[in-house]
Amino acid sequence: MKTKVVYAVLVLSALLGGCNKIGSKNGTEKGNYSIKGKLQHPTSGPIYLSELGEQQFVYRDTATVGADGSFEFSGKLPEPNLYRVSLTDQNMLLLVIDTPSIEITADAQDLRKTYEVKGSKETQLLKNLMGQMDRMQQKAANLEKRFVSAQQAGQQDSMQYLQEQYMAMPKQNGKELKGLIRANPSSFVSTYATLSLLNPDEDFEFMDSMAVVFEKSVPESKYTGLLSTKLTALRTLAVGQPAPDISLPTPEGQTVALSSLKGKYVLVDFWASWCGPCRQENPNVVRMYQKYKDKGFEIYGVSLDESKDKWVNAIAKDKLTWPHVSDLKGWNSSAAVKYNIQAIPQTLLLDKEGKIIAKNLRGKPLEDKIASLLL
Repeated sequence: MKTKVVYAVLVLSALLGGCNKIGSKNGTEKGNYSIKGKLQHPTSGPIYLSELGEQQFVYRDTATVGADGSFEFSGKLPEPNLYRVSLTDQNMLLLVIDTPSIEITADAQDLRKTYEVKGSKETQLLKNLMGQMDRMQQKAANLEKRFVSAQQAGQQDSMQYLQEQYMAMPKQNGKELKGLIRANPSSFVSTYATLSLLNPDEDFEFMDSMAVVFEKSVPESKYTGLLSTKLTALRTLAVGQPAPDISLPTPEGQTVALSSLKGKYVLVDFWASWCGPCRQENPNVVRMYQKYKDKGFEIYGVSLDESKDKWVNAIAKDKLTWPHVSDLKGWNSSAAVKYNIQAIPQTLLLDKEGKIIAKNLRGKPLEDKIASLLL
């Protein structure tokens, strides 16, 4: 039951488990901040301080854990940013260096689950955020486990119910995350969370409104500037904007443009033969297409396949009788790049003039939307 489940969880999980890019371990200029720590059940060896770069953490300093579990990092107080204190790549905790004096206590056997911090409100907010993400991740894992059991038992009704619960999780997670951001409009962590943990396909308006707030309340945060840049790039794909045209080959070698379907409500469906959730959803899409195709509804399938044979076989096997196009370049598809596709399945619903009116609707929400437009 893999799908684009919990956008924020996946992003945060990548941060927590990512490998370090080896950088300087010589420390930073002394004098402006001090991070003092005390570990229970300490083991001999170093402890590392790493800073979040553009895509991964980079080592900034190393300290020795004393026999009593104590350690200390010190350096020049930087612009607030995310840091990682780690014994190994897997055994670590996240914090924000935003004040001159920070104290950390934790159990060396599991830093992430046991650490407490004093002296940094931003770190406490980050800890609250991580707790929220952990709860969502655990809920997703439980639903997946129950889905597999239902699938093995052939319980179709249970499978459908669990999949609906699973698909509803990103919306609930986004609601909780936005609540945390709204409550902390002057926080560095809020700027980071808005930029990195929200799904712009579903939360563009919220992100856009918070960008205005951050430009006034946290103008010095690098994430404020990055958020504005990101939103500018995504503005052309926002609801209400004309959908950028796509013109790609069909399996027969003809070229069909998305713009040629104006005059109908069009579902642009990004999928692939190798995408399990896409294929699982196809029977519902076929049923809906048969119901509404003669009432002004069309589907424009854009495949991220690389193998023409697998693409064509999937179309035939799943009985997908609407227009299909692909340049067979996988994730490097010109359409995927143009539409900033990061995961599939992904859909956009266009009105008769070719403007985007909804994004990432599937299952019952999609059918309800189509019914409201055509019936």
